[in-house]
Amino acid sequence: MAVYTDITDAELETFLEGYDLGAPLAFKGIAEGTENSNFLLETEKGRYILTVYERRVKADDLPYFLNLLTWLADRGYPSARPVADRAGKTLATLRGKAAAIVEFLPGLSVRKPTAAHCREAGEGLAWLHLAGEGYGGRRANDLGQAAWSPLFAKHRKAADDLKPGLSAVIDQDLAQLALMWPRNLPAGTIHADYFPDNVFFKPDGKFAATIDFYFACEDAYAYDVAIMLNAWCFEADGSFNITAAKALLNGYERRRPLSPAEKEALPILARGAALRFFLTRLADWGATPAGALVKPKDPLEYERKLAVHREGLTLFA
Repeated sequence: MAVYTDITDAELETFLEGYDLGAPLAFKGIAEGTENSNFLLETEKGRYILTVYERRVKADDLPYFLNLLTWLADRGYPSARPVADRAGKTLATLRGKAAAIVEFLPGLSVRKPTAAHCREAGEGLAWLHLAGEGYGGRRANDLGQAAWSPLFAKHRKAADDLKPGLSAVIDQDLAQLALMWPRNLPAGTIHADYFPDNVFFKPDGKFAATIDFYFACEDAYAYDVAIMLNAWCFEADGSFNITAAKALLNGYERRRPLSPAEKEALPILARGAALRFFLTRLADWGATPAGALVKPKDPLEYERKLAVHREGLTLFA
């Protein structure tokens, strides 16, 4: 379970005294995610998610994330609305760490998305981009293209330990992406972590909600689409599922048509997105805290996706 901070019953009861949620009825850790400690909380007033922020999340960024969730919920987008305490604040402290409670969202994520799921989730991503328009918060993408070379410099040995000679291949990727990276594409608030475990579906397979906005930032909308292509459209054997990809893009364009420049840029954006997640997984590979019941994700999954992108993708006729 991805729980780094254990909360005792006494600590929980004291914490909840600051909220108008009634007494706690059930409380358990959630075995998903790798960045924060998440708990399913049931009280006399309903069901909620309690998050204790760990690792990469910067305290100064938390108002941006929580205000974004409120902005999206106010505009009808199905995201988890933060719950304010008796003082009207959505950000609190628990066990000396930043924490927040958000509303529980019904729905289920899928481990093996079908083309139909990709179409629905693609439309959900476009809806998110449109709903985020006008949000006043500002947060640069601190894991964007400019950050990749400095990040890799710290973990070159780890790459070669995983696969001899890999660091030289990644160096070539970094150099080529720096030269080819698209600029001046339509941009705004993006999710930046739109993986299948962060998207919920209704029992009939329709899009239900999006969770885990803690990488959200300002960047190109098409980069968010590229992240999704990597996360949703590769098979277990490492092959790219073009049928799923076309369904995803069709779903996205139901709500927000891509410009010609965005379509042209998608293959290189997808290669860059694959490199971004390879690098952060590489950084996490040997850095999981002792005692945390969580298995770090395999960086080589995204190295195999990079190999596909080096050959080039044809997404549009």
